[in-house]
Amino acid sequence: QVRLVESGGGLVQAGGSLRLSCAASGSIFRINTMGWYRQAPGKERELVAAIGYSGSTNYADSVKGRFTISRDNAKNTVYLQMNSLRPEDTAVYYCNLRWGAIVVDYWGQGTQVTVSS
Repeated sequence: QVRLVESGGGLVQAGGSLRLSCAASGSIFRINTMGWYRQAPGKERELVAAIGYSGSTNYADSVKGRFTISRDNAKNTVYLQMNSLRPEDTAVYYCNLRWGAIVVDYWGQGTQVTVSS
C-alpha cells in the first residue's frame, strides 16, 4: 500500500552534517504531513521536525537553528538537513507520513545516525 524508504543516515563527526531523505510511494492522500522522529537508546521516540503540504513546519527545540526540514510534493519526498550535529543527536531516525482528521499514519523502518565526539 504505502511504503516509506529512508536514506542518508550514517556516521559523522560532531559539527558535521547529514541529509536524510524519505521517499513515499503508494496510495497517498495529497494533503498530508511528513516528518521525522527519532529514538535514542533509553529514550522515547520524539518529534524532530514536521512539514505540512503547504510548507508549514515545526521543530523540536533541541534542533531549532540546526536542522531544516523540506519536501518535494511532486516526489512525495521529505528531507532533513542536519547541520552542526552533536553526539546527543545520535538516534534512529524514522520517517513519518500522516493525513486525515482520523489519522492515517505510516512509518519508515528507520535510519541510524551516529555522531562521534
